[in-house]
Amino acid sequence: MLFAPLLGAAFSPLLVRALGHNAAWILALSLFVPFLVFAGHIDTVAAGGIITGGFTWAPTFGADFLWKLDGLSLTFALLISGIGTLIVLYSGAYLKGHPGQGRFIAFILMFSFSMLGVVISDNLLMLFIYWELTSITSFLLIGFDHEREAARRGAYQALLVTGGGGLCLLAGLLMLGQLTGANSISGLIAGGAAIRDHYLAEAALVLVLLGAFTKSAQFPFHFWLPNAMEAPTPVSAFLHSATMVKAGVYLLMRLYPVFGEMDLWQTALPLFGGVTLLVGGFLALRQTDLKLMLAYTTVASLGLLVMLTGIGHEKAIEAAVLYLFAHALFKGALFMIAGVIDHEAGSRDITKLGGLGRAMPITFAAALIAACSMGGIPFFAGFMAKEEIYAALTTGNLAMIAAIAGNAMMFAIGFAIALKVFLGPAVETPKHAHDGPVLLMAGPVLLAIMGLAVALVPTELHQFISSPMASAVLGASAHVEITAIPHISLPFLLSLLTIVLGAVILLFLDRVRAAASRLLDIIGWGPDRGFDQFVSGTVRGAWHLTRFLQPGRLEIYLTVVFIVIALSLLWPLFAFGELPAWPSWPALQIHEAAFMLIAVIGLVAVLIARSRITAIVALGIQGFAVAVLYLLFGAPDLSFTQFMVETLSVVILALIMTRLRLDVTDRRPLGHVLFDGAIAIACGLGFALFLLRAVEIPFNTELTEFFSQYSKIVAHGANVVNVIIVDFRGTDTLGEIAVVTITGLAILALIRLRTAPVTRTFNDPDLEERERI
Repeated sequence: MLFAPLLGAAFSPLLVRALGHNAAWILALSLFVPFLVFAGHIDTVAAGGIITGGFTWAPTFGADFLWKLDGLSLTFALLISGIGTLIVLYSGAYLKGHPGQGRFIAFILMFSFSMLGVVISDNLLMLFIYWELTSITSFLLIGFDHEREAARRGAYQALLVTGGGGLCLLAGLLMLGQLTGANSISGLIAGGAAIRDHYLAEAALVLVLLGAFTKSAQFPFHFWLPNAMEAPTPVSAFLHSATMVKAGVYLLMRLYPVFGEMDLWQTALPLFGGVTLLVGGFLALRQTDLKLMLAYTTVASLGLLVMLTGIGHEKAIEAAVLYLFAHALFKGALFMIAGVIDHEAGSRDITKLGGLGRAMPITFAAALIAACSMGGIPFFAGFMAKEEIYAALTTGNLAMIAAIAGNAMMFAIGFAIALKVFLGPAVETPKHAHDGPVLLMAGPVLLAIMGLAVALVPTELHQFISSPMASAVLGASAHVEITAIPHISLPFLLSLLTIVLGAVILLFLDRVRAAASRLLDIIGWGPDRGFDQFVSGTVRGAWHLTRFLQPGRLEIYLTVVFIVIALSLLWPLFAFGELPAWPSWPALQIHEAAFMLIAVIGLVAVLIARSRITAIVALGIQGFAVAVLYLLFGAPDLSFTQFMVETLSVVILALIMTRLRLDVTDRRPLGHVLFDGAIAIACGLGFALFLLRAVEIPFNTELTEFFSQYSKIVAHGANVVNVIIVDFRGTDTLGEIAVVTITGLAILALIRLRTAPVTRTFNDPDLEERERI
């Protein structure tokens, strides 16, 4: 069932081309069928069962297809596949007639596959692979309208932030795997005590938190989520209701049994979650775009979930799972409603909308029901979640104050969409407003009604969803008992206080929005602008570093290379006391001494030559003399190679001299000559000392005996050297021939190259910025 969305994605373009937008009915089955399969396991999981399975994929790397369905993963799987089904149907109407509709639905299905993999995977590396696949597929979805710069920016911003966090997560998971020796999440949970006692536990936790915080847009990584609103509305509804943005929350809940008792966990999560809750709610008040208003309340909701997970006692976890489930329903509905308003009325700006209730009665009803759940009105799922939240925070600490303030701001945003858009005098809209077709309306209406329906059957909700999910997070049996019927208690009084505060904010929303705008204008700088500055600074730094390391002058490259070679040879010899002993001078015969003298004369001729051509020829003479010495000392193969190399070197260098515009003689200043000479002497000295030290080591005859024994038997060759070159290391020889061939072609290209006039330097960020100015 995991691969069913991929199957649908493969056929999506063909089906949309054949059936048009009605292909959505068929493509939705690729998520609806898995939904039915997952739903078939509800009874088993509710009874405390855990469904596991899988098979080996890459055991060397510890990557196996392992899956695990418990209360947590099953709830997420149901939300992803169930809401995903509605999203595919919604996309059929929303993008009707769009030339890229087939591609878009394919992206949605690939994204669904990735998210299902994240929540059901029990293998650490597979979890990371699915995790990164969600980043890649969300990049494709956010940047779907790639002709707009804002869409491209939102896509690569989301990819950079979540992808960077993903790398931190990979490091954290590998570290956890090393600490426990386990490659599965179940193994990590089983070894939780050993992890917490290890001195690297906090480092691993920080890496995991970076992955989770970037994915779930926790402060200060929250800025990418509103910018992802450049995606088409079906994407926004899917990301915000059930999928990617909750992946970080899922991971934190999954690892709660491992880290939940650590002080860092109980400090960092409430702190960052609480700040994210307040920042998200406050930024939502400033917005006038319906999607942005909802996006920032999602940021606030994610902060609330992280804060509750960090507090961590049983009541807080029960509140977190209830709020997560309720949030998926009302936020999915409201996002799709925002899309319906935009699609059918032609605008998402709340200041340009009003009085749409008569023209869009079904949309109005769905928006009002969803807002009641979001606002925590009694008899709705959101009310149960809010009651449970306040029951968990009755100690009167800062977390409770943050929860009241955040919930009040979200109440105001929810009802601003449900009331200000649909009530009051009718406002002329760009399009003639009316309710959408059934494909467009099915999703928001069904999700909104579910927010009411599940609250009316709390026993079944807790038995099949809430309690198994809380039990999976806690690692122990939990029983959620809250109902949607109000009763006098401290949590209910706090709920009433939240509603009153939210109503006051809603009543003065325009003034609050103006005040928030003024305050944010005074603050000025924010993480979103900081991201641009970071990216710009990175590009500019890379440019200047590249210019420093590669200025385009060949002599600098060669100087750096030879300095590194000299240091690599000399430093170990001196640092580790590996200098060779002074060699004994061999007794040379007259002809041997003559050729050695010729080699020395050749070197001297190179140094005193008045023209480059003369130096090249003298260098060749020195090389030929060395080749003769190889021949005299019993190495004819090496001698032949040396002759070939020296001949080709002289010919090629002489040919290059005729093509390049160089001075006839070397006119470098004395300082350059001395500097280059010092480098040359260092390299020569290094090679000489290294070779002398190498020949002092006792000769290992193991390879000699091997090749002598097997050359005739295996390769059927009497010449051991030939057999080694052609048979035993034939692949290496082929590679060497290829390198020589490529080098020759490159030299030929250089000889034939004609220098073009340089008018500008490409990829210069400074120049591009100056041109923009």
